[in-house]
Amino acid sequence: MKKLTLVMVGCVFLMACSKPPIVIPTHTPLDLSHLKTVPLMLSTVEQEIPFDGVVEAINQATVSSQVAGRVVALPVDVGDVVKKGELIVQFTDVEQKARAASARAKWVEAQTQFMRMQDMLARKLIAKADFDKAEALYKSADAALKEAEEIAANTAVYAPYGGVVVSRSVKVGETVAPGTPLMTGLSLEHLRVQVDIPQRHIGAIRTFKTARITLANGLMVKTHDLRISPSADPLSHAFKILVNLPQGDYTQEPGTLVKVHFVSGSEEQLLIDAQAVAQRGEVNGVYTLAEQSIDFRLVRLGTRTKEGKYPVLAGLQAGERIAQDPVAAAAAYKKAHSRLVQ
Repeated sequence: MKKLTLVMVGCVFLMACSKPPIVIPTHTPLDLSHLKTVPLMLSTVEQEIPFDGVVEAINQATVSSQVAGRVVALPVDVGDVVKKGELIVQFTDVEQKARAASARAKWVEAQTQFMRMQDMLARKLIAKADFDKAEALYKSADAALKEAEEIAANTAVYAPYGGVVVSRSVKVGETVAPGTPLMTGLSLEHLRVQVDIPQRHIGAIRTFKTARITLANGLMVKTHDLRISPSADPLSHAFKILVNLPQGDYTQEPGTLVKVHFVSGSEEQLLIDAQAVAQRGEVNGVYTLAEQSIDFRLVRLGTRTKEGKYPVLAGLQAGERIAQDPVAAAAAYKKAHSRLVQ
């Protein structure tokens, strides 16, 4: 009986040994083809020195009266924004227009007589002296007409450029003489920024003569139009620089503070797009990709450039590839690490 039992156990053991081995299934390769990546490459980055500057208007002028007359209308006042060619002062014009009409009538008469004498001279019916007299009268009438029309036109005063009215010197009903100041305005189309620069930086600024202005509304303007003082202030030892903005409407008021970055040199740096950066609380990171792997890498970044890129100070090397879309990369990263846990 014992022998039979041993034989049966041996058969079961042999049957068990004859089964195929258990194979643990392996994961399929990680598919990261849907993620758009960009290789990191060194780029030449301009080095800048930031300073505070004050916006000021290049053009500021006082408009004066060109005629004698009484003010009948003041369509604009201090603080108003005016467009170029907009009416700002209106004088009485009845007398001036009457003089212009009288001058035109005399001009028409003189012109008719001149043309008649010109025809008669061509047919040798008059002496040259008579023609010269008619010509002189016509020229005199022409000059008188132009003067009268100009005086009539000057009864309406228009803005010489678009800008803001900063002061008004007359009131409605007031009678003024030629040369009387009327209004003072400044142009918002031609602006510049005044900056005081310490003497240790003036050499680099003279060399590159390039500045980037960050306006209060966030707009960045680059310019090479710099006016650098030839000598420093004897008390502060600082150089005054006038940075002219290109002509345009920047909705920037004179007297406001702006940040001006002067180019002082250049160096090679790694740059990454701002949209590729994933923020995790107070730290920044990017997703790096290799052949079949994805990883989240913490990075230290510099100040964002005007092109929307960050210089990499630590955490990445040239040649590595990073995901352009951190949201899609985060989903792929989570899926890959969940498979590792399984």
